[in-house]
Amino acid sequence: MTPRVYIRKVRIEDKEELLKLTRVSREMHEPWISPPLNNASFHSYINRTETDDHEGFVLCLKTSDVIIGVINVNNIVKGSFRNASLGYYVGSKHFGNGYMEEGLILVTEYAFKTLSLHRLEANVQPDNQKSIELVKRCGFRKEGIAEAFLFIDGEWKDHERWAITDPRTTLM
Repeated sequence: MTPRVYIRKVRIEDKEELLKLTRVSREMHEPWISPPLNNASFHSYINRTETDDHEGFVLCLKTSDVIIGVINVNNIVKGSFRNASLGYYVGSKHFGNGYMEEGLILVTEYAFKTLSLHRLEANVQPDNQKSIELVKRCGFRKEGIAEAFLFIDGEWKDHERWAITDPRTTLM
C-alpha cells in the first residue's frame, strides 16, 4: 500500500494549524492526553521538542500537506538503555482512517534507524481501547501495568506499558 501520510518535525510556524486541530478535537482527547490548546502551551511544547531528549513530529497528509496529528518521541535515553516513550494523537476529523498507524510505523523506523534507539514504549490508559488496538497493530507487546504512572487531567493515571524493540541495534 502506498503511504498516505508523512512525518516531519514540528515547527513554530505550525502553531495556528496545530492549535486549531487540538481545539476542534478537544473532546476526543481530554480523557487521555493534554495537547497544547493555547499559545503558551504550544510554545512550551515547541521548547520541549528542541531539547536533546524529545522530538516532536507532525503527521501530514501527502495529498494536501495538512497536519492531521502529532507523534512525540519523549524521554530519549541513549547509552546502554537506548529507550524512549511515544505520545501521539490524531485530529477527530481524521480518526479511524488508519493514518496514525502509518505514522507510528514511520516514527518507529526513524527512532530505530536515525536515533539508533533499541526500544520504544507506548504507555496507554487501560480504558483507551482504540490506542491499545493501535499499538498492537504496530507490533508493540504488552509488558504490564504501571500504577499511577502519568499525571493527566489533574490526577495520576494507571497505564498499560507496551513496547517494541529493534533486534538490529547494537551499542556503538
